[in-house]
Amino acid sequence: MIRSRGEIWFQYFNVAFLSLLSLSMILPFIHIAAKSLSSEAFVLAKEVYFWPKGFTLSSFQYVLENRQFFYSFSNSVFLAVVGTALSMAITILAAYPLSRKNVPFTRFFMVVIVITMFFSGGIIPTYLVVRDTGLLNSIWSLIIPVLMSPFNLILIRNFFMSVPDALEESARIDGASNFRILRSIFVPLSVPALATIAMFYAVGYWNSFFNAMMYITERRWMPLQMLLLQLISEEGVNDLAMIDAFQEVTAETIRAASILCAVVPILCVYPFIQKYFVQGIMLGAVKG
Repeated sequence: MIRSRGEIWFQYFNVAFLSLLSLSMILPFIHIAAKSLSSEAFVLAKEVYFWPKGFTLSSFQYVLENRQFFYSFSNSVFLAVVGTALSMAITILAAYPLSRKNVPFTRFFMVVIVITMFFSGGIIPTYLVVRDTGLLNSIWSLIIPVLMSPFNLILIRNFFMSVPDALEESARIDGASNFRILRSIFVPLSVPALATIAMFYAVGYWNSFFNAMMYITERRWMPLQMLLLQLISEEGVNDLAMIDAFQEVTAETIRAASILCAVVPILCVYPFIQKYFVQGIMLGAVKG
């Protein structure tokens, strides 16, 4: 197939544009990594850009040996693992009946769910509910109020609707129950969509900090993102530990090392479900 001159130039433009866009996203990350691996003198002199100078791992040693960082990291791991598992269970159990044509009032319930995407009770009423239920200063206050996302529910529901009805009918003829059909037919066939939604939930729990600002006041329940927010200020760095114990560590290198320690774990999860990502979104959007 012979392409026109305009198509060739358009392809070159796309490659150049996407390359520049990728660099604009990667270079800040490289800059942070270079600062976290550089010694104090070069960082304070503003001589570190995209390559570390005076290579040292003191900042990572400082961060990883700190007890508060360990507590916050453990809280974020708990949120990402347990929160994602509970959210997926609730979302699947809600999406399955809403995707069945023989279940009454499904359209009404879908309207109610969609309304919550545009209107909410507000920050203060939500805080009062969390307080009155005894969830303040509890790790569960960061999970239960956001246990299910209407957007993710709609995606899984649409995917379940794309499963052929003949599979469910044949299973019912064999005497299978609703839970057996869900477990043996819908879940195995929906792995791409479920993996994609699980990634959405995991990233959301890992990056959440606003709810922690409202519901958490004790430092032992503080998630990692809230700790990073405090590290933006000099007071937050000084509260983390005594910097004098590490001669090659500064507040700026501590922030850089903490950011990397918070970003790398969630980045390591993405390659395992990348193959499901596009497939899950596209197949889940077939039916409305």
